[in-house]
Amino acid sequence: MSYFIQLLTYFRIIAGPIIFVLILISQKYGVALFILLLASASDYWDGFLARKYSLTSVLGAVLDPIADKILITFTVIALSLNLGSIYVAFLGSMILAREYWVSALRDLNAREGNTQATKVTFLAKTKTLIQLVTLCLFLLGLFLGHALTIFVANFFLFLAFIITMQTGLSYTIATFKK
Repeated sequence: MSYFIQLLTYFRIIAGPIIFVLILISQKYGVALFILLLASASDYWDGFLARKYSLTSVLGAVLDPIADKILITFTVIALSLNLGSIYVAFLGSMILAREYWVSALRDLNAREGNTQATKVTFLAKTKTLIQLVTLCLFLLGLFLGHALTIFVANFFLFLAFIITMQTGLSYTIATFKK
C-alpha cells in the first residue's frame, strides 16, 4: 500500500510537465483537464490513505508539498502563457511567489525546531483546493471555448489569490513572532 501512496505523489510530479506540454504545445485542453483532475484527486487520496493505514513517512511529508508546487507551477505558467492575460500572469506569479516563500519558511522552521509555525492549516488545505478548482475551470473554459467559464475562473483566481496571501501572511507572522 505504501508503494501505491508514493505512486500517487509521483504522479503529481510527472503530471505538471505533461500538462504544461499539453496546454502550450499540443493545445489538448481536454486531456490536460483530465490529467489535472486525476492529479488533484491524487492529492487528496495519498494523504487520506497514508493516514488511514498509518503509512505516513518523512519522505511523503517532504514530497507531497513539492508535488503540489510542481503541479501548480507548471499549470499556472502554461495557462498564463496560453491565455496571454496580464491578470492571470500577475495573480499566478503572486500565488507562486507565496508558495515558494512558505516553502522557505518551512525549511527555516524545520532547522530551528519551530515546525508548528508552518503546520498545514485547514485554510491552507482549502487554498490548495481552490487553486486546483481554478486551474480546472481555466482548462474547462479553453476546452469548451467558453468565455463565461474563463470569466468564472478569473473570479476563482482572485479568491485563490486572497486566501493564498492570507495564509502566507499567517505563516510569516507565526514564523517571526518572538
